[in-house]
Amino acid sequence: MQIEQLHICEINNLNQVSSVEVGQHFYWQIGNFQVHAQVLITSWVVIAILLTLPAVTTRNLRTIPTGIQNFIEYVLESIRDSTRTQVGEEEYRPWVPFIGTMFLSIFVSNWSGASFPWRIIQLPQGELAAPTNDINTTVALALLTSVAHFYAGLHNRGFSYSGKYIQPTPVLLPINISEDSTKPLSLSFRLFGNILADELVVAVLVSLVPLIVPVPTMPLGLFTSAIQALISATSAAAYIGESIEGHH
Repeated sequence: MQIEQLHICEINNLNQVSSVEVGQHFYWQIGNFQVHAQVLITSWVVIAILLTLPAVTTRNLRTIPTGIQNFIEYVLESIRDSTRTQVGEEEYRPWVPFIGTMFLSIFVSNWSGASFPWRIIQLPQGELAAPTNDINTTVALALLTSVAHFYAGLHNRGFSYSGKYIQPTPVLLPINISEDSTKPLSLSFRLFGNILADELVVAVLVSLVPLIVPVPTMPLGLFTSAIQALISATSAAAYIGESIEGHH
């Protein structure tokens, strides 16, 4: 009986630890699962923006681009050039859509948090914020990068790709495996930490000097958001390029 009671206490302690949360969240019950509704709402807004902009800006394409078409082509060329630099001249083309989608998703998500006053929309619990302000979003993006990293290596180099883990000596096998295992952690926490820190700093400054600080800090937030999107996309391209290195 004592052993059974001890097991029950341990299970209860684990349940209490797993239920620990930071802040308040607005949940939707979908079947047997609870999801963060505020993250889904803002993510759907970002997806709608990403789907609407191309449809609107590509209605009347011209041979000589002008206006918004010129800007869109400039963005696409920048993404293509960055992917070519990181992945390589011969292998970069299939990865332009993935890197471009990641960059634009993070970019629009970050800018939505820096430029749109989500907090004026009242929820029963919690508050709306940029999708990248939630650790679940950044972890999902990091896991996608890891899947692409391993897929690129196996697709281009076959099973010989796994040989890199015993180079230059099999003694380094645990270290090489841990290096690849920590990449998603690094990607997710870098993006999440920087976006969260930026929003917290702005929130504290606005609470101290509400009439003077908001306007000057907005350009800083927009600039930081753009830099974080560029760093995340470039890091993803670099990891993919690293996995197919040597396949020529």
